[in-house]
Amino acid sequence: MQSLGIIDIIWKGRKIDIEPGAKLLLGGLQNKGVTTGRKRKRVSEFKESIVTCTTTLDRGQSASDIYDPVEGELQVQCDTGQTYTFADAFMTERPEYSGGEGGKATIKWEGGDYEEIVN
Repeated sequence: MQSLGIIDIIWKGRKIDIEPGAKLLLGGLQNKGVTTGRKRKRVSEFKESIVTCTTTLDRGQSASDIYDPVEGELQVQCDTGQTYTFADAFMTERPEYSGGEGGKATIKWEGGDYEEIVN
């Protein structure tokens, strides 16, 4: 049986070349513990979805090809058949490029609810 190996990132309709090791944290409702008197109770709270990956700044490429401060559609496609689409994703940090390591930069998006398609 196959396990997740490759993740592809499509940001606003454009595929971004990324290095291995991309991370996907699917958000949604989760429980949080609350103490009242001598009782422990739970409350629900919404946690954001977070997608993190590393890309490179290549010859002839503009930094604006990578960073876009306006929200848009982000798709995360897994080689195991799952596709996660975030309609309102946004980048949270401007990329910092490193010299001598291929111009690597970490990109991070956050988003709300997602749509999952399993093939």
